[in-house]
Amino acid sequence: MSYAMGASLQTAVYTALAADPALGAMLGGAVYDAVPQRAPDLFVALGPEDVAGRDDISGRGARHDLRVSVVTKREGYSAAKAAAVLVSDALLSAELVLTRGRLVSLRFLKARARRDEGENTRRIDLWFRARLDEDNS
Repeated sequence: MSYAMGASLQTAVYTALAADPALGAMLGGAVYDAVPQRAPDLFVALGPEDVAGRDDISGRGARHDLRVSVVTKREGYSAAKAAAVLVSDALLSAELVLTRGRLVSLRFLKARARRDEGENTRRIDLWFRARLDEDNS
């Protein structure tokens, strides 16, 4: 098992979301790896991931469970849900290009919508599972 492809996957996910025209039109480019202090009232942020080894006889690999969050200060969940649909569509239809390794599969795992009373925000956390193989060629 190796975490060697983690940065490559993160870059590919960020690039796919930032380049998606529908998401860009809705968010005005508000896709972040590190959320700025003065974030807009609706944005997408890359979040944590859990990684497990998936080596087999053909080589090294890993399973990455990654979170992408849609966060809003707006009332209701309507805008956040619309953005979450675009995030899901963008990732599941994109051909993610990795600088290291190759993407074997990417699928949606789950989502959770909730209010964060402390920050006075609503958020939808979307979890995806990526299966990566180290490219030894």
